[in-house]
Amino acid sequence: MRPLIGITGRRFRLSLIKGADERYGDRCLDSYMSDFASRIAESGGLPVHLSYDTDATAVSQWLSGVVITGGQDVHPAYSGGDPVVVRDIDPRMDPMAHDAARDSYELALARAALERGIPVLGVCRGMQVLNVALGGTLVPDLPPGSVSHLSAEAAPTDGTADHLVTFEKGSIAADLFGEHATTNSWHHQAVDRCGTGLVVTGRTSDGVIESVELPGAPVLGVQWHPEWMKSADPAMTWIVQAAVTLLADRHGEEIRRSLR
Repeated sequence: MRPLIGITGRRFRLSLIKGADERYGDRCLDSYMSDFASRIAESGGLPVHLSYDTDATAVSQWLSGVVITGGQDVHPAYSGGDPVVVRDIDPRMDPMAHDAARDSYELALARAALERGIPVLGVCRGMQVLNVALGGTLVPDLPPGSVSHLSAEAAPTDGTADHLVTFEKGSIAADLFGEHATTNSWHHQAVDRCGTGLVVTGRTSDGVIESVELPGAPVLGVQWHPEWMKSADPAMTWIVQAAVTLLADRHGEEIRRSLR
């Protein structure tokens, strides 16, 4: 069986799309980066786009993997940041404004997936959501430093030489990438204090956290965008393989029960 992998997205008004019919400008659409679906399908998974209206607990009973994707900043009310920096703009009118509905949904989805033991891949904002879901905090705005985290490059790219991530031995990330990996980077926030159980498994030379994991569980967060790496990024194949393993375990248990 090919595993169902849920992918999160965002919601905004049709009026934001150039050339859209003005008569329907106040209607909303759900938007998803198709690169995730394409790479998951190439790896053998069945990608499923998840709207905010999909009950997180109920849908987790059907999914074998979850990808929490990138996007706007997590609202400071959830991440322990300064509420003064909040952009109180309708997120449907400005795709980079805080979206409390998206935050609430993705936090619930992350917690539901973790509770059921479903493999989770958090990408950029998604890694931060994973951390916040477990009680962690975020750096609201990284100061300029020796490593460029908010790259001026356009996707897709494999990044620049200064964005070298070093991984901890024995981690999922090290098994996938080896000791080091050069990655792309489009973020100004970062994981600060790790949530309950999460451990740091990758950093850049300036100390910024680039990957996190939950030891003993199929959970990986990466701060870069594996869906936009020009080269094949093993994080995308990992989520499918972890979901296949979960499916095999589930069906093995069903077989064992039938033989009792």
